[in-house]
Amino acid sequence: MDNPFNDVNLGEKFKWIKKAEKEKKMGISASEAAHRDAVRRQEAQEELERLNKRRAEREAEQRLREEEEVRMQRLTESAQMEEWIAKEGDFQLEQERKRAGIRLKEKRAKAIDFLALNLRYGGGDQGEDDEFDLDEAGVEIDFDEPYKIFENLTFEQTEELHDDILKYLSLEKNDLNIEYWTNLVVICKDQLGRMQRGRDPNRAVGKIVESDIAALLSGKSYEQLTQLQRQIQSKLSSGEPIDTDYWEGLLESLLVWKAKAKLRDIHAVVVKNRLEELRKRQRDEAVRAQKELLADVKTEKEGRGDMRAEVADARHTAREVEAVEEEEEKREPYERAMSPSLIDPNRLKYEDRQIPIMSEEEDKQRLFAKRHAVTQSQFIAKAPRPVAPAPARAQASTADIESEALYREAASKELDEEEEEFNWEEIIALPSTYSWEDKYRPRKPRFFNRVHTGYEWNKYNQTHYDVDNPPPKVVQGYKFNIFYPDLIEKSKAPTYKIVKDPKDEETVLLVFQAGPPYEDIAFRIVNREWEYSHKRGFRSSFDRGCLSLWFSFRRNFYRK
Repeated sequence: MDNPFNDVNLGEKFKWIKKAEKEKKMGISASEAAHRDAVRRQEAQEELERLNKRRAEREAEQRLREEEEVRMQRLTESAQMEEWIAKEGDFQLEQERKRAGIRLKEKRAKAIDFLALNLRYGGGDQGEDDEFDLDEAGVEIDFDEPYKIFENLTFEQTEELHDDILKYLSLEKNDLNIEYWTNLVVICKDQLGRMQRGRDPNRAVGKIVESDIAALLSGKSYEQLTQLQRQIQSKLSSGEPIDTDYWEGLLESLLVWKAKAKLRDIHAVVVKNRLEELRKRQRDEAVRAQKELLADVKTEKEGRGDMRAEVADARHTAREVEAVEEEEEKREPYERAMSPSLIDPNRLKYEDRQIPIMSEEEDKQRLFAKRHAVTQSQFIAKAPRPVAPAPARAQASTADIESEALYREAASKELDEEEEEFNWEEIIALPSTYSWEDKYRPRKPRFFNRVHTGYEWNKYNQTHYDVDNPPPKVVQGYKFNIFYPDLIEKSKAPTYKIVKDPKDEETVLLVFQAGPPYEDIAFRIVNREWEYSHKRGFRSSFDRGCLSLWFSFRRNFYRK
């Protein structure tokens, strides 16, 4: 036992002698004092046990509360995660629809775009925005049965369409749309199987059987096909001596024809909704045209006073015309020599020879067709008033001026004795559209940009924030990637410039210029000083049709 103070009585029981003497004077015996001390020790022990029990209960309650908080937090995070996943699916579906609408408007649509367009009028959930607003863009689409699109596709195109249909099916949540895409998957798989079997030269007998099955099932409604399916299933399960391969093949084909029948029903709804929308649009246009006509009538009534003066002038002009006609009748009769001589068409200019020639009978037929179209329409829209164009000076381009100068130089040369002019161009069939006309149309370039954000741990933020409660993020840099794949002048790289905005000193405009066929494009960025060091990530390059501009903002450090 440790005894650092060398106490000789360390192992003996301590006795409080003065307390015992005081209690003796007070008349308390030693047995009574011992009993009292034992009771006190017992009460202290019981109180200690009660305190330990309460502490254990508090710790258990605290542990239960923490477990409940963790469980509720997990439930909240799970619900939030499910909501994020659902929103991500909706966002991807909306982007697919928008891409389909853009391809349709730009006349470079894929097969899946026409199938998605059917759902626009099918009554399903297509969102608040209209991604397929094709009527305003001047695009006319004929709505056929969706399954007919497989008739003109190759094997590779059908495989690609199958993958696109599965993508839409995985993103859809509306019951009608899911049923639509599911039926298309059934038909697409059947078409792929037919194409694979068609490559086998020994499938002549199978083609005959397939044609017989198609003749049997075509033209039947969905209810009739369902009833026929039950009959075939009962026949297969009856155990009778039948051609099992034939009836199983018929059952597989029947499932495909059921999908086609279901798609026909959906297509009927599509056509009905499409016609209703067109009628509504015509009614709105008729009401708008009627309002414009009423406004014009009101304006004409206000100007009748001026019209009376115009009528009087017209009558006076008519009298003068009659007098002139009487004088012309007194003139000498018409002679053939007064008319100009016939011109050889081969000696006309190329532009004059391109003017179409129309006979009197063709002109009458064309006029009759226009009148018939007017009489068949439900309303006659008011034609817009022709606006007199402001006189502008014709400005010839540099290419036209150079071409005209070269032409005059060649035409001014004298002909040799054995030479004569040969300017007779033959008319050949020209295509109505060219493969390069879309490549050189004016358009905005495509881009893929990024903004870099982060925390600035300056003295103020270090004082008022920490890692658990970080300060607000600030913009620290940008990465611009502008794509110019079809530049006409490829030797001249695109440029950029910074344009200050007098109304907003905190931001500036970053303008990119490249030349035809691309238009200028601008982005609003934070107005801060750039870091031009390559070690800090600065990059300005133009490679393989992509202009890359990456930069970070300069960070300022202050010393005391």
